[in-house]
Amino acid sequence: MVRISDFLGRDHILSSFKSDEKGAALMELCVLLAGNGDVGDAGAVFDAMMKRESLGSTGIGDQIAIPHARTPLATSLTGAFGLSRDGIEYSAMDGKPVRLVFMLVAAEKTAGESLKALARVSRLLRSPGFLERIEGAGNAGEMSFIIAEEDEKLG
Repeated sequence: MVRISDFLGRDHILSSFKSDEKGAALMELCVLLAGNGDVGDAGAVFDAMMKRESLGSTGIGDQIAIPHARTPLATSLTGAFGLSRDGIEYSAMDGKPVRLVFMLVAAEKTAGESLKALARVSRLLRSPGFLERIEGAGNAGEMSFIIAEEDEKLG
């Protein structure tokens, strides 16, 4: 079973985006992953994310976006999470701004694992009360704890 804690540590979390625009927010997460050594090149991962976005927005509604891409720049599944307190213009399916962005980056040969992770992240982000709990967190460490706790509840 894929657990979110397997690919998301506290150093993969932005407690507040600086940007209110989709491209810049995605770049913030790509830079975070590159800075942690999870991907080698933030710009190339960003390009892969934007290529995926060109197929259709990963803003799934209810203030949630789950951008994802497979790339040879990743050796394993990794993720990054960010919260926007004011909302990001994201061209989401429901037309509303996005506040929760959970990025998944996977190696090209991990289709099964990345699909399971995508489904689990979607369930987590739609958990009753999750947004309120995350908004109440003061920092990335508290957010990491909440995510791990909610992930555990998913079974």
